[in-house]
Amino acid sequence: MNIRELYCYLDKAIPPSYSVEGDRDGLEVCPDPDREVRRVLVALDVTREVTDEAIEGDFDLIVSHHPLVYKPLGSITPDDGVAAKVICLVGAGISVMSFHTRLDAVPGGVNDILAGLLGLCDVVPFGRTAELLGRIGKTRQALELGVFAGRVKQALAAPAVLVSDCGLEVSKVAVLGGGGGDYISAAVAAGADTFVSGRIGYHEMTAAGELGINLIEAGHFYTENPVCDYLAELITQADSKIETVYMKSCRLGLL
Repeated sequence: MNIRELYCYLDKAIPPSYSVEGDRDGLEVCPDPDREVRRVLVALDVTREVTDEAIEGDFDLIVSHHPLVYKPLGSITPDDGVAAKVICLVGAGISVMSFHTRLDAVPGGVNDILAGLLGLCDVVPFGRTAELLGRIGKTRQALELGVFAGRVKQALAAPAVLVSDCGLEVSKVAVLGGGGGDYISAAVAAGADTFVSGRIGYHEMTAAGELGINLIEAGHFYTENPVCDYLAELITQADSKIETVYMKSCRLGLL
């Protein structure tokens, strides 16, 4: 299977119709669409470390959740961090494909995985207008917020979670991996008593009582990184002869 064929397979499995308008992802770097895919490096982000590993490890392709190129490049020079990675990857003949908000929204993607890890049942989509990126479901029994927050931390292997308590027990939970601060009102409108996201924001967290919803900020990386296993599974389904290797792209930590 070559680069073009693998992208066509993944593009059907994670259709762009699920993307938020204006999102930039897809086959971002492709020096040779006919190159045979033998080894794929899967990561949440295309960092410099991931780029170096792809080159040194003789990979044919990087598959990520977050796009390498968020904004159009005004020039391709080594002075720009993103452009420098593109130059190195093209020089090594390595392609990059990413699946961003469509992977958040698609059934089985980021937020279905997140809801599953947190043990939610009766899970359905929620979001703003037509952007049904998140998921909302029920806990199997009502829980104190501290108990549920501890389960979130453990399930995501997060070093810490930030909690804002509005005084409600946890029984109906909305989740949105990554940056979810703009979706709090949608979670409240959907009937959630608790909202779990990767990044919510200081002012939103301090207003939990006014908003009438518990808030748990569990880290952008930790709420989305589990989807890397899903990406690797899709690649294996496309061609079982392809070797997939996961690389942790986040070097952030608490001291």
